[in-house]
Amino acid sequence: MLDAIRFGVSMSRELIRSFDRLIKETGYPNRSEAIRDLIRERLVQQELQSMNRTTVGTITIVYSHDVRELTEMLTDLQHRYHKHIISTMHIHLDRHNCLEVLVVRGKGRVIRNIADRLLSTKGVKHGKLTTTTTGRALR
Repeated sequence: MLDAIRFGVSMSRELIRSFDRLIKETGYPNRSEAIRDLIRERLVQQELQSMNRTTVGTITIVYSHDVRELTEMLTDLQHRYHKHIISTMHIHLDRHNCLEVLVVRGKGRVIRNIADRLLSTKGVKHGKLTTTTTGRALR
């Protein structure tokens, strides 16, 4: 790691034991890498608080294709936001239910709006927006 800075961290014995268990369970090679990931995660969360920053993510929805005109409404919404939807994947879960995953990119407020519109559509049973950083600001 170029230009690494070493620093000390003080914490209780019980907290470090718990942290070491977490490191072992998740497969980190050492405390330093685990701490770097925790810091990156917090920086990403801070970045995502800005609704004007470019964000990437996924919108996952589960719906019944038996609901009248639902697939047409979902398709219409996706075409309306085609500049922000990079890719989609459609899976038939059973005879009546489908899973759709949309990969999205755009300003945080636009991505949130797309997700809200899709998730609030009558017939969508469940859904979730998951966002992350483009990685540009992370080192």
